[in-house]
Amino acid sequence: MDIFAIIPQFGSFIGVIAAFVVALSVIVAIHEYGHYIVGRWSGIKAEVFSLGFGPVIFSRVDKHGTRWQLAALPFGGYVKFLGDADPASGKDSAAMAATPPERLRQTMHGAPLWARTATVAAGPIFNFVLSILIFAGVLMFQGRMADPLEIGALKPLPAQGIELRPGDTVLDVAGADVPGYDDRGAFDAFSSALPDQQVMDYRVRRDGTETIAQGPHPLPPIVTQLAPQSAAYRAGMKVGDVITGVNGDAISSFTQLKNIVETSNGAPLALDVWRGGQTLSLELTPRRTDEPQAEGGFATAWRIGIAGGWSFEPGTERMGPVDALGAGVEQTYAVAANSLSGLYYMITGAISSCNMSGPIGIAQASGAMASQGVSDFIWFIAVLSTAVGLLNLFPVPVLDGGHLVFYAYEAVAGKPPSDGALRVLMTIGLTLILGLMLFALFNDILCP
Repeated sequence: MDIFAIIPQFGSFIGVIAAFVVALSVIVAIHEYGHYIVGRWSGIKAEVFSLGFGPVIFSRVDKHGTRWQLAALPFGGYVKFLGDADPASGKDSAAMAATPPERLRQTMHGAPLWARTATVAAGPIFNFVLSILIFAGVLMFQGRMADPLEIGALKPLPAQGIELRPGDTVLDVAGADVPGYDDRGAFDAFSSALPDQQVMDYRVRRDGTETIAQGPHPLPPIVTQLAPQSAAYRAGMKVGDVITGVNGDAISSFTQLKNIVETSNGAPLALDVWRGGQTLSLELTPRRTDEPQAEGGFATAWRIGIAGGWSFEPGTERMGPVDALGAGVEQTYAVAANSLSGLYYMITGAISSCNMSGPIGIAQASGAMASQGVSDFIWFIAVLSTAVGLLNLFPVPVLDGGHLVFYAYEAVAGKPPSDGALRVLMTIGLTLILGLMLFALFNDILCP
């Protein structure tokens, strides 16, 4: 059973907040556990491990003397080490002065440079590891599309006279050979060459014999995924919807729909949508979207925020752990690279700053992905974990990256920055972070 089915509509306020809290709590717990466990291994004592801020709901002290607590405001967390003045690991000078010499080694500020560096770096690293493991796990669970293409379960479609059967191996469609899905160029050429009709001939191998069977367009205008807060999402479209017409004209392929949207120049579109045997009329307006390109940079296009897919469930083959981990690393790297590229192009003004989401936008995205199923929601957690790990590596005081810069200075200069300089820099860093949060929050409120 889908665990999210108990909430009637995840677009609701309660559903959005619940999804956001779950996603954030998992990511924060892993991040802070990285700090905690590497600190412990390095000989640094953790006094408090807190999931959340504010009044403490539950706490217990373990055999290592660390207080594990759950706080009332579940929007973050922290590890407070011995000698810390605050959750940002600011130095408590009075406490350090009162600490016996034999215990200074157990403090964050009295530990060797290598131990402090490893402890601070562990938080973002654990986020990246979480992302890699989730991506790999999802890919192993789902498998990859079998080559050659095999018919799994047929999806509900308005097309009639379908003769395909589960287990058929597809040799060609309408005379066009089916390329491997990983060959993006060949696959795009294949999809563009298909005729725009609901039903066409498939040459298949069935029970060891080749035969011709009627089948639906292999890539119909079916909704397999909705982008959070997109035009389609706001218009009320759902996964499984099939778009049969646009502005009164019938369509039968996702390529047709894509071309119409891309050439709309943002004009409203009237859609005929087939949903479970009924036809609905929806209207939406495509939005300008900045998309990362394979060769680098961004391109702007009109989009309604849906992903297409096959008219049937393709047969899958098992993906081994090594291949899955490799794909997980590639996916994590791609998310991080696209995030950095997007930030650069926003700073230079090449793309809109509305591409930066704040807490409201992230919460809405959490709810939207959860409403599409457990797998999509878990995948979203992995994407968000990569973003959190990357953000924490920025060289801004109060963030992990800022502390690592201080340690790099200490390694070169032979001494840490003065306490006064650290206080000033931490104040500047906190101001920058708060300013960025406010900017992102205004984006959530003001951007279309």
